[in-house]
Amino acid sequence: MPDRVTAGLLQGGWRGLAFEPFRDGVDIHWLDRGDNDSASAAVLRYAPGARVPRHRHTGLETIIVLDGVQSDENGDYPAGTLVLNAKNSEHSVWTDTGCAVLIVWERPVIILGERT
Repeated sequence: MPDRVTAGLLQGGWRGLAFEPFRDGVDIHWLDRGDNDSASAAVLRYAPGARVPRHRHTGLETIIVLDGVQSDENGDYPAGTLVLNAKNSEHSVWTDTGCAVLIVWERPVIILGERT
């Protein structure tokens, strides 16, 4: 039996979750909050124009875009897109219109700075 079930997530069920501030313009709902040596899962809700500075992945990052469009240096990812960012890859993230994503970090990321 699973530890947690979030019904209808892909159909907008994320809208009813309780969010808390995470970064400027980005709110988070933790589904499973790990430590420095374990995975974490969350739903991130980005306000229009929100950005996350350049960062390095210390493990696989898996993203499913639930709503809106998330962007990075490699392109724009509309709702329904699966994005896999490999260990040791780097990028910054932004959204012009706002978005929501389901994200699973195999290990925490390292913020490299405000440059993009």
